[in-house]
Amino acid sequence: MGEKLDFSLPQKKARNSATGVFTVLLLAVLVILATVNLVVALSGRRAGSPATAQGLSAEQVKALAAKLSQRNLHQQAAAVWQDYLATAKLPDSERAKIYFQIGTLLEKAGLYGQAIEQFYRSEAAANVAELGAQINAHVKECFENLGEFSAMRYELMDRTSINPSQGAGGKVVAEIGAEKITEAQLDALIEENIESQLASLKAFMTPEQFNEQKKRALEQSRSPQAKEEFLQGWLAQEILYRQALQEELSNKPEVKRLVHELMRGALSQQLMNEQLASRINITETDVQTYYAANKDKYVEPARAKVRHIRVSDQERADAVLNGIKKGEDFAELAKQSSEDESTKTNGGLIQSDVVKGSPIAGIGDSNEINDAIFAANPPMVLEKPFKTDKGWEVIKVEEKHASRQKSFDEVRQQVTMQLLRQKREDVQREYIREMMDRHGVIIHTSVLAPAQQDPNSTPPKQ
Repeated sequence: MGEKLDFSLPQKKARNSATGVFTVLLLAVLVILATVNLVVALSGRRAGSPATAQGLSAEQVKALAAKLSQRNLHQQAAAVWQDYLATAKLPDSERAKIYFQIGTLLEKAGLYGQAIEQFYRSEAAANVAELGAQINAHVKECFENLGEFSAMRYELMDRTSINPSQGAGGKVVAEIGAEKITEAQLDALIEENIESQLASLKAFMTPEQFNEQKKRALEQSRSPQAKEEFLQGWLAQEILYRQALQEELSNKPEVKRLVHELMRGALSQQLMNEQLASRINITETDVQTYYAANKDKYVEPARAKVRHIRVSDQERADAVLNGIKKGEDFAELAKQSSEDESTKTNGGLIQSDVVKGSPIAGIGDSNEINDAIFAANPPMVLEKPFKTDKGWEVIKVEEKHASRQKSFDEVRQQVTMQLLRQKREDVQREYIREMMDRHGVIIHTSVLAPAQQDPNSTPPKQ
């Protein structure tokens, strides 16, 4: 047989101890020299003229940032200034000005949240008098562009407060155990809720239109009563949610099915919203064209303002009418004789306008009275009393206005919403059809139709 293979490891040779010591000392010297060089380099940079990480002078940085900004590369220009700030040793007032410059560049780039941060940094760096009013204006504009109207409101309150140390919106409006809900947090919750409610509109509205709708909704929610009602509802939902988590309801099969169904609905709606946003683009010309083609939808009907006196029988109605014909004041007679408690103290005046062809508020649906009102020449008391299911009515027509065509400016918002609604329905119908074709959907309508009974068959016994 051949020689056996040797799988043993070779023995290490002992190193010279002197050589090892020398090597260790050499490495230590190299580490010390490297450290010294680093310290010298850093101190030289601090002692020298300001320079960016790329080694540019202050003037070169300004020229580069200006050039980038001129090319509408505002975010890149902001980055150049940020590099400069990171390495330059500057007075606080100068740093404040550069932070402000970075903020304006980021604002132009549409990065409003980052811009607000830089404006705050500018104020923190130094109180530069000439920047105060400008920062206020820019911060307000950024919050408005973000659509954060509640935050903007409290920001303005802070900036105009006599005592800025007391932050606006910091008052506690509710507590859940150790957790405190402040007024500002409540307003933010209300704003989030409004955004959720308007989400279906956002898909096919311009940012300006959406913000206008959101502002109106926020205005309606700012009363103390509206805030308290929302807070009560939110707290009720929050504590029920927390209790449900403690009881691990989310692990129950029926809850999982419900969550799955809700997720399906949310995803379907989100997909449709994205399709609406990408496929609907309504211009001012579209709105004007739609108005011109549908002018008959935007006509204000003839309307009138009337007073009435209601009594229980015709004899009394005739007596009231005769008194008016003899010169008695209609309003005074209404206060004395009318049985309609809702209008008698106001001289019989019906607050809502009477619209031609429509029921009359407080009187009811009477074509005879309606026709007589619009045939009258006001101010005029109608010649006879009218019987209704509420009694007998003596009526005076105070004023009358003919129907008129509403101008485009009056109904612009209404026209826009109607056009959007129509286009939304068209897009939804078209997209659903596309998806059904893509996914091979076939509906067997014959199976769903009621079965046809054979005329020759014997009907089942009852």
